[in-house]
Amino acid sequence: MPARNDGHMAELPADLGAYRSRAAHNGMAHLPEWQGSSIVTQIGVLTRRTVLQWLTNPHAVVLGLLQPVVILFLLTGIFSHLSLPAGFPHGVSYFDFVLPAVLVDNALQTSLVAGAGLIDELRNGIVPRLRSLPILPSSLLVARSLTSLIRGGFQALIMLTLAQVTHGTFSRVGLAGLTVALGLALLIGWSLGWVFLALSAWIRRAETMQNLGFMVLIPLMFSSSAYIPVAALPTVLSVVARINPLTYAINATRDLFLQIPGGNGAILPAILINLVIGAAGAVTAVRVFRRPLGATPR
Repeated sequence: MPARNDGHMAELPADLGAYRSRAAHNGMAHLPEWQGSSIVTQIGVLTRRTVLQWLTNPHAVVLGLLQPVVILFLLTGIFSHLSLPAGFPHGVSYFDFVLPAVLVDNALQTSLVAGAGLIDELRNGIVPRLRSLPILPSSLLVARSLTSLIRGGFQALIMLTLAQVTHGTFSRVGLAGLTVALGLALLIGWSLGWVFLALSAWIRRAETMQNLGFMVLIPLMFSSSAYIPVAALPTVLSVVARINPLTYAINATRDLFLQIPGGNGAILPAILINLVIGAAGAVTAVRVFRRPLGATPR
């Protein structure tokens, strides 16, 4: 908006065309125009909005915290008293073995929620309103992705605190290894989060997206090294697990978490795989998100 000489913002008239005509008649041919905020500002404002939207919804906060905790303690309560399968790390409890996998699963579930949230905003009118403003469409997606990271990190910290209180995890793992393992788990969630954002922008139906998400995540988790070593899986599942990208990600997180000697070699492949998946998902999400709001998947 044009500024007055006294430093106050002039009121924008209802008929902007008439205003510009009068301004040109008065010799003000070059009016200052607002060029829009920077992409960093857009992402920051939209991320803050989405985070506050989550924090002010107690049901979403409580249920998001309960799900990974219930999975962790339920699995360990059932399987910790059974005989350990072949290939199980020596001297490692089942709780410590499963905890890195639950961290990864928590990040994946959070990324799925980010996709469902995007569909809600596509259908309740928020996205159409934002599209009428000078905002890059990619800013909306990046804000959703960052919110998923913040949410997943918060839930993981709560879960790790409970693990420390109940099992003394920090004293055995070490703070440095724990921090890097947490960062890698969040990277996994971030990369697949872009895939879910792309699918959400394409499908644009919450029920279909949630069903598809569970159909993808459950087989991926159970056909990996998440809950038992690959060597103990049935033949067909062990073959699938060796080509499952989650196996590499979970193994790298577990090697960092448990400080397994020689395990650092799995970190770089896991990072590269997730960066490739994240980049491909981001490019696809931005392209699909630009479709008209009334378009249906073909």
